[in-house]
Amino acid sequence: MQQIVVDLSINAHEYQRYYSGQVRVVVARSLDGRTVRFPASVLQQVVSYDGVQGRFAIRFTGDGKFHSIERL
Repeated sequence: MQQIVVDLSINAHEYQRYYSGQVRVVVARSLDGRTVRFPASVLQQVVSYDGVQGRFAIRFTGDGKFHSIERL
């Protein structure tokens, strides 16, 4: 299992675009400087009243498929 750690700051209003499907892919920079892309749908597991705020570990399989997301 591999993981990438990212800091995300998506307010509740902006998150509505992700939730409604207007935005389908999140592009973020990992702590080690890589640009990562992942499906916006994975954020549903970590969204709160304020949106998606904080540092997250995104785990994926050896062939690059999403496995899990966890708030750190």
